[in-house]
Amino acid sequence: NFLQKTAYSYTIDPGDIYNSPYALNLSSFSKLIKRLQATHPEASRDQIVEAIQQVRKNNKGMLCGLAISTIEEKTSAIL
Repeated sequence: NFLQKTAYSYTIDPGDIYNSPYALNLSSFSKLIKRLQATHPEASRDQIVEAIQQVRKNNKGMLCGLAISTIEEKTSAIL
């Protein structure tokens, strides 16, 4: 009933996940984590994720609009 009231509804087929527009974001996030782990081997993955969340918070709650290199620089400054 709730889905009928929304403007749109969709279902996710597991085979469609790789074609999802979010797949690139997940890939970029994974690459960013790996780059930050290489740059800051002393930091745990959780610490890196917390620092990225702080960058997001400092950027009005969003990371969109920031280049990955900028996110990496700002996260490194926090770490």
